[in-house]
Amino acid sequence: MRQSPAAASAVRFSERLWPSVGGWLLAPGLGVAIGLILLPLGSLVAAVGALATAAAAVAGLAATSPVVEVAHGRLRAGRAQVPLELVGTATPAAGEEARQERGPRLDARAYLCIRGWVDPVVRVELTDPQDPTPYWLVSTRRPDQLVAALAGHS
Repeated sequence: MRQSPAAASAVRFSERLWPSVGGWLLAPGLGVAIGLILLPLGSLVAAVGALATAAAAVAGLAATSPVVEVAHGRLRAGRAQVPLELVGTATPAAGEEARQERGPRLDARAYLCIRGWVDPVVRVELTDPQDPTPYWLVSTRRPDQLVAALAGHS
């Protein structure tokens, strides 16, 4: 059954994989370290260097936080996207199961959009016989909602 154009364009799921609190604390920590390194050159140089470094680190963290989205008839995870008609079964995993998916059970051909600071993952099977990628493994803090959004595409 095909979706109506309005249903296909609706955003069913959207999440940005922001770093954890510890990740964000690295930015000012790096700024302080650079400030201390620059201190022999003067307190103004150290302060400017510290602030510029912290700001650049925050900007870098924000820019490299991927988006996971089910919208406009597509699944997008980071830079990759696939039409929903090529998406098969989606299976959530957390804790030890997620560790197994990211490690011992991982197929080297799988597409990965995983972040170490996000424990749960969703394994999304692909049904395109011409695609050598058997599945995507995607980090998400809301695995059940992502699975539901993918299940509702048909």
